[in-house]
Amino acid sequence: MTGFSESLSVSASGLKAQAQRLRHVSENIANADTPGYRRKVVSFEAQFGALDAARHVETGRVRLDRSDLSRIYEPGHPMADETGHFEGSNVQLVIEIADAREAQRSYEANLKMFDQARQMSSSLMELLRR
Repeated sequence: MTGFSESLSVSASGLKAQAQRLRHVSENIANADTPGYRRKVVSFEAQFGALDAARHVETGRVRLDRSDLSRIYEPGHPMADETGHFEGSNVQLVIEIADAREAQRSYEANLKMFDQARQMSSSLMELLRR
């Protein structure tokens, strides 16, 4: 039965990691028009067990994307400098939408794996009861 509990644990850690990734993607999308906002990037790290087999996945530190901020020309904006420009964000909505879809599909795959392990465990328990 430890195989079932390990697979449930791995799936649950994947669900948690992808949920956190989706949260940061949604923050990026929400702040796409915020002046000076830098895109948040999440990395994943495998956590190893005693036998160096991957036991689960966790999100690493949240980093800020260091790519250049866009320069926007709007002379009437309160943050505009003497040339009429101000720094926008470095969020690109196409990239964020692609990241959101990838995270959603990974979340669904982990959920499917969790459900399959749960069903197999339940079926095994039914067989053992007979």
